[in-house]
Amino acid sequence: MNNPLSNGSPRKPPPRQAGVIFADHVHEVTVHADVLALLPDPATVRSCLEIAEDAAGSVDGTMAAAHVGADPEKMIAAPEEIDLQMLREHDEGSPRERLERVTRAFEEWKQERPGRNSLLLDDCRGDLNRCVTTECHETALVVAPCHGNLDARDAFHDLLFNEHKLVLAPPRGPYAGDLLGHVVIGWKPHEHAQRAVVASRRWLAAADRVTVLCVNDKPDGGYQFTARELLTQLGLDGHVIAVSSGSRSVGETILDFATSAKATCLLIGAFKHGYFLELLLGRVTRYLLSHSALPMMMKH
Repeated sequence: MNNPLSNGSPRKPPPRQAGVIFADHVHEVTVHADVLALLPDPATVRSCLEIAEDAAGSVDGTMAAAHVGADPEKMIAAPEEIDLQMLREHDEGSPRERLERVTRAFEEWKQERPGRNSLLLDDCRGDLNRCVTTECHETALVVAPCHGNLDARDAFHDLLFNEHKLVLAPPRGPYAGDLLGHVVIGWKPHEHAQRAVVASRRWLAAADRVTVLCVNDKPDGGYQFTARELLTQLGLDGHVIAVSSGSRSVGETILDFATSAKATCLLIGAFKHGYFLELLLGRVTRYLLSHSALPMMMKH
């Protein structure tokens, strides 16, 4: 019997283009990375890459980078959604132009250090929800902006609420480095906060210093007790501190403490009440994302 894949067999598959094979290789590396820098917005490429590089290096993990973007020509969506995406091109450029700007920023960052030469950029455009799932589903930590263009904001929402990923958002301003010098955890004994701490265990174990901050603890010290118990269960070293917010909001209290303690990263359980309710009520997560000058690690 002839080999169905031998030369001359009518069943032999057609040869694949080299570019397709190369793209498959890049994607395979990307989806199995420990830390993924997700790059939907050219303005935040540098900070995402720098933070992802530090996050991967701190746990001796692997890093990858990927661009995602909505492309109305490749979407299956309601006409209104496609029209909205088409209108973006006036202010943000076409999907191809947005990719080109991300790629330029990525290449400029790579050229600054020889050790970055092997890092490649994956690309997924079309339906943004599908792209986020495709690129991020297996990744332990995704570094992605919470502000910026429409792709950035939509991808951030998908990461938290659809993919339930551990997300590390860069600050609005420049990244100061020393990601895990002092991690401050905003703690209440709620499931979303516990999930965030458990998911970030590898990075907390690598941190130089960890402080668990309990704002407005109960009279019985329940917040502090559960914080110490969780640290013990996870085999982590850390200090547990209780403070009162007084006339300040909880968000202001966390940021004031982080500043005084010279924190380098904040960790929180994100959006206890859900994204849209917190937009209406102005809850802690929204305040911190709007005002923090530190990278913020979070999980819903």
